[in-house]
Amino acid sequence: MEQKSRVLSATEAAEYGEFKRARREAEITFTLKKLIIDASRRETDRAALKRMCESAQKNFYSAVLVSPLNVAAAKKQLGKNGPSICCAVGGTGETLISVKKNEAKKAVRMGAREIRLCITYSQLMNGGFSYLKREIKRIRRVVRKGMLIVSLDDRSVGEEEVALGVRAAVAGKADAVCVRGESGMVLQAVNEADGRLSVEASGVQNAEQLRLVLKSGAMRVTTDCAEKIFDELYLTLDRAL
Repeated sequence: MEQKSRVLSATEAAEYGEFKRARREAEITFTLKKLIIDASRRETDRAALKRMCESAQKNFYSAVLVSPLNVAAAKKQLGKNGPSICCAVGGTGETLISVKKNEAKKAVRMGAREIRLCITYSQLMNGGFSYLKREIKRIRRVVRKGMLIVSLDDRSVGEEEVALGVRAAVAGKADAVCVRGESGMVLQAVNEADGRLSVEASGVQNAEQLRLVLKSGAMRVTTDCAEKIFDELYLTLDRAL
């Protein structure tokens, strides 16, 4: 006996359309919560920082990445219950551990809940596991209950260095590593970490790149193109309905 297909009434079709839109909007909101706005660049003046913080609050982004000089200003803008302040510590990486430790300590005191540590890349390139482990451990002590992310996203870093950096981050009790926003790089870090820490990606420029690195296992992404990604995500919503 043939089953007749049921045709939705105009009211039912409208309700179904609203249901699909609400579900897709919820998916987009969930994705946006994985974004970290990069406000750490030298070109970021106070007006730009204010705009980025307001955008992060409005769209429920995960965090705002700032330089040590802008932690206090970001804290004032974001307040206690806003997105996290993530402070980039260590400059180019070729800095004494004691200097990085002091910088991280002051950033935490000023309100940073996350520290992104630029490790000593010369040690990373030359297999200096013991040095890197010691460096990360010393910063871990001053970060305390805050989140410590080890930066491995320099363009000079290859697969071997990512593997070494992840092992050092695990040994130093970091919470996460951050690699370049390339699917292969993210996947390698995820496999090397094996659930012992989370993996983040930086330099994400558009919604498609965001989709790919999240699919590869990145838990969060850093971008200076948050508005572009926001618009692209909602453009896909309009096209799908």
